Amino acid sequence: EVQLVESGGGLVQAGGSLRLSCAASGFRFDDYAITWFRQAPGKEREAVSYINNDDGTTYYTDAVKGRFTISSDNAKNTAYLQMNSLKPEDTAIYFCAAKGPVAHGTVVIPTIPWLYDHWGQGTQVTVSS
Repeated sequence: EVQLVESGGGLVQAGGSLRLSCAASGFRFDDYAITWFRQAPGKEREAVSYINNDDGTTYYTDAVKGRFTISSDNAKNTAYLQMNSLKPEDTAIYFCAAKGPVAHGTVVIPTIPWLYDHWGQGTQVTVSS
């Protein structure tokens, strides 16, 4: 059974940092891409960042470039999202999702939520001004 469990959310002041973790089980982790999505109240779920564990390729949405860093520890089956210089507009529920197995040589990982079958339960991130 595929399981994704997020942790690391919380309340932080603007300018602060948090590190989210996504612990995965039930599939061959290094054959999959892990994408972090977020959903703020009243807004659509959006892709924030992904990492293709097959080749290490990463992606960031423009709003978080230079502030967030995605990484993955294949030995621990865990992906991370380091979030620095947090802003109030980063406030949302953050979800990790798995897509795969990814064909070797895949250039782009989908960032559309409904293309993902495996999701974690989400973790709340609140940034106060």
